[in-house]
Amino acid sequence: MKKFFSKEITIALVTIISLIALYVGVNHLKGVNIFKPSNMYYVKMPNVSELQTSSPVYVDGFKVGLVSSIEFPYTNQEDILVVISLDKKMKIPMDSHFELATSLTSGAYLNLVMNRYVSKYYNIGDTIIGNASPGLMDKVANDILPGVEKLLPHLDSILYGIKLLVNNPALTTSMENLALTTSNLEKSTQRFESMVNNQLPQILDNMNQLSGDLTQISGQLKQIDLTATMGKVDATLQNLDQFSRQLNETDNSLGLLMNDKSLYNNLDSTAVNASLLLRDLRENPKRYVHFSLFGRK
Repeated sequence: MKKFFSKEITIALVTIISLIALYVGVNHLKGVNIFKPSNMYYVKMPNVSELQTSSPVYVDGFKVGLVSSIEFPYTNQEDILVVISLDKKMKIPMDSHFELATSLTSGAYLNLVMNRYVSKYYNIGDTIIGNASPGLMDKVANDILPGVEKLLPHLDSILYGIKLLVNNPALTTSMENLALTTSNLEKSTQRFESMVNNQLPQILDNMNQLSGDLTQISGQLKQIDLTATMGKVDATLQNLDQFSRQLNETDNSLGLLMNDKSLYNNLDSTAVNASLLLRDLRENPKRYVHFSLFGRK
């Protein structure tokens, strides 16, 4: 079989392919896509704390590029120069700036704050101003640590007060009372549970029996002829009304007895005379009765 390449050419091709693969792999690990077109810009930063090569560049939380390299100005001691690679379609308006920010998960990154009120843009390769925004640790150092420093001189007195509170016999008594209250509460809970388990079924049975009795009474009430009963009640009320009217009228004996004052006066006078007669009869019986044991001679 005829060989198309010699041994030297094959080794050279394998070496070239390996170098290309190594280059592509290293750039891939850095986050650089060599097959995607990009534009280069320079950013002057006074501080690049935790910022590294291949750190992301964001615009409103959207990733638009990477940090290509970081160059320190050893000669003139000016701001640090950061080279960034942005997407080809990304244009930076004039007077925009970059801010260095940090997060607990992804570390440091650049945030592009765009000026959306102009129509002019930076040219590719221009230098843009950047600054460092306060990160989480900076906020801790500026806001929390001063308060902690003010608290430290009083820490000894605070600990002493806590010690007095812990060693106070009243606290022990309160804890014992709390334990006793908890024990009593547990006993009450057990009693309630026992009552529920033992007495509640009986109560439910009584309620069921009462419900059955009410159902039976309701059935009996349904069997009563309410129409006839109400008719009898109405007739009785009419008779009472008629009797009341007769008592108020003078065309009957009861009406005369109730309404005729002369009859009442005559009856009263008769009663008085009868009473006087009976009194005289008791006091003077000989006037009215004559007894003779042997007859009249």
